[in-house]
This record gives sequence, C-alpha cells and structure tokens, in this order.
Amino acid sequence: MFHFPIQNQALKLKHSSIELVIKREDLIHPFISGNKFRKLKYNLEALKATGATAMLTFGGAFSNHIAAVAYAGKTYGVKTIGIIRGEELATKRKLNATLEFAQSCGMHLKYVTREVYKNKMNPEFLQELEQEFKGVYILPEGGTNNLAVKGCEEILTPEDAQFDYICSAVGTGGTTAGLINASQKHQKILGFPALKGDFLQEDIRKFATQENWTLIKDYHFGGYGKIKPELVTFINNFKKAYQLPLDPIYTGKMLFGIFDLIDRGYFPEDSKILAIHTGGLQGIAGVNNMLKRKNRPLIEV
Repeated sequence: MFHFPIQNQALKLKHSSIELVIKREDLIHPFISGNKFRKLKYNLEALKATGATAMLTFGGAFSNHIAAVAYAGKTYGVKTIGIIRGEELATKRKLNATLEFAQSCGMHLKYVTREVYKNKMNPEFLQELEQEFKGVYILPEGGTNNLAVKGCEEILTPEDAQFDYICSAVGTGGTTAGLINASQKHQKILGFPALKGDFLQEDIRKFATQENWTLIKDYHFGGYGKIKPELVTFINNFKKAYQLPLDPIYTGKMLFGIFDLIDRGYFPEDSKILAIHTGGLQGIAGVNNMLKRKNRPLIEV
C-alpha cells in the first residue's frame, strides 16, 4: 500500500549551474500521500494506544488533510469526523471533490461558520466537541502536533545531506519543523507559505530545534485557495517539461517560487536544492471545478 524508498527526481535546468531535485513524497500513496502520511503515522499509533474510537480533525474546502484522514480511517477501520470551515459548504458539497471523497470514505462532516471555526484551538470548544463525539482522538488542523513533527523528521535521509537548501510548502508548519529538526547544520530550510500572515513563524518555533530556516512569503498568490492564471500556466508547463504533477495549493506555489528565486539570483552558483513534493494532488479536481465555474483555464490532469 505504501511505497518506499521515495524517488528523488532531478530536474534539468536551462542556463543554470544550480541542481534542483524533487523528493517525490507524493508517491507514498495516492490518497495518504506525502506529509499527510508522515503526520498520521504516529498519531494513528497514539489513537490505538489511548483506546479512542474515532479521530476528529479540522479543515477547509480543499483540505488534503481532511481527505487523508478520511481515507486512513477507512483503511484502518477508524471512525473519522471532520469539522469543516464554512457553513455554506453544506449545500455545495456536490461541487467539491475533496469533501465528496471524504464523505465517501465514511467521514462524518460537521460544517461550522468561519467565526466558530476560529475556536479550533480553544479548550472550551474542544471540550464541547469531546462531549458531542464521545471517545474521540482530536488532531489539530493540518495534523500538526509533536507526533506529526516526529513523523516529518523522517522525510530526510542521510543521502540528503549533500543538499545546501531544503524547500517545502507551508500550511500549518509541522512539515517544515520536522525538516528543520532533521536537517544538517550546513543546510538552510526554506518554507513557502500557502497563506498570508506572520503567525506561521511562531507556530514553527514551537516545534523547531534549530535556527537554520526562513519563510519565503512572496508566493502565496493571495492566500490559501487563491489560484491565479499565472500559477495555472506554470503548473501546466511544469508538468509538460518534467512529467511531474503539482497541486495548486502548496507544491505549485513552492516550485513557482523556487524557479523565480533561481531567475533572480537568490541561490549562489552550484547550489544544490532539494524540494519536497508533499502530495496533495487530490485537490486539483476541486480547484478545477472552481476554475470552471469562473470560466478560467484549468489545471491539466
């Protein structure tokens, strides 16, 4: 079911001495792919150890995390509950491939308003959910906790010590924190946030054990779920050039940023860059539905 070892795919860059390699974490599994597998690995073990009967977590319309948790629950015989941001989605779920998939895997979806969703870390709100759904194991939005970071630390291998830069998209910061903790002293970790705002800096610091990292905040394209035509064009051209699919929420933005930084001379000559493909390809269908309704170019699949 899960495919190891992970393939590293080198890209041929024109007119550059820089070496760029993609770690294909997306190949681990079609639905529990990339960092989602890493984050769930030890949390599923903890759920069984505590005797919980279900896993409850949080996410939005195109959440890779929601889809992965739902499929993992189906695979391992664990009930799953998703607290979904956006009460209006309850009537639009037929148009949303991610939520349809989660529901088809047996996940119970509870839609809440965006105002209520902001309480996702509030102890009182979590206690209310524990009372409503008895015997649940609560996993934070994006799956980020100490056990998730532990799993993400396993992304890097001893062979990856050759790289000068390790790049990753950033959602909730758990994957980046794991990479920071597992990196070598000479390496620099670059995180490419998919969201606007400076809160991720502190979120990562909660788990990071080194200071060899920085967030590149110029490539979020307006925030989570915001898809601009130039990003779609880049993703489609990238797939044609390298036969490698990217998702529009995370990895597409990261690779767009890496290529732009290379063009701008951000990386010294002869730099070796490892970019982590964290999966998330399931989100393309939902994004294409949204683009289709707006009569915009689609991501080629």
